[in-house]
Amino acid sequence: MRNGNGWALSVNSTILKLLKIDPTKDLVEYTIENDKLIITKKKTEQNNK
Repeated sequence: MRNGNGWALSVNSTILKLLKIDPTKDLVEYTIENDKLIITKKKTEQNNK
């Protein structure tokens, strides 16, 4: 979907649950490897406790 000058990616709640991501408090990192978009939960000091 359009978002300002770019595009937004909608992530299904099932995928968020599998990644153990709470979108209200967790951050994610995006990386590209071999033409694939990889989404991971950003590691923070709070995640390590």
